[in-house]
Amino acid sequence: MGNRLSKIATRTGDDGSTGLGDGSRTGKDSARIAALGDVDELNSFVGLLLCEDMPGDLREELVTVQHDLFDLGGELCIPGYQLIKIDQVARLDALLEKYNADLPVLKEFILPAGARAASLAHVCRTVCRRAERSIVALAKVETINAAPRQYVNRLSDLMFVLARVLNRHAGGSDVLWQHERKRT
Repeated sequence: MGNRLSKIATRTGDDGSTGLGDGSRTGKDSARIAALGDVDELNSFVGLLLCEDMPGDLREELVTVQHDLFDLGGELCIPGYQLIKIDQVARLDALLEKYNADLPVLKEFILPAGARAASLAHVCRTVCRRAERSIVALAKVETINAAPRQYVNRLSDLMFVLARVLNRHAGGSDVLWQHERKRT
């Protein structure tokens, strides 16, 4: 990247526009920038999750996810460009299978709670769902590839499963929703 980021405050966005990777400009309130911002926020929350105690292999897989999310941001930043590939979606499918294999079958809904790491994984899941909605909204107004939408869809599922794994890693279990709980 060389000196590409040598000047951060360019003041070119003071008019409410921002530059895309292809040199064009768009409004900071555009669907593309909304999707890009949601993916960036998700990547930041994954970084926060990585500050927590977790198994080493899971940590490495989440670092790979962070790199994928940076690629996804790059794809969203350059209209018509493709960085997310179907093999990255397939990797998430394999991780879902791997981590879900040892979990007990759910018979009740679970609350986004438990250990701090699990709760942060739930935050990642919800931000990921928002990023997915933003990417779907972008696809309604501009042409984008299918893999980014598929990637975030799988990733949100993976974050749900990882929250369950992280609760167990911390010595706990799922926090079940109690539909009969007295709420007065």
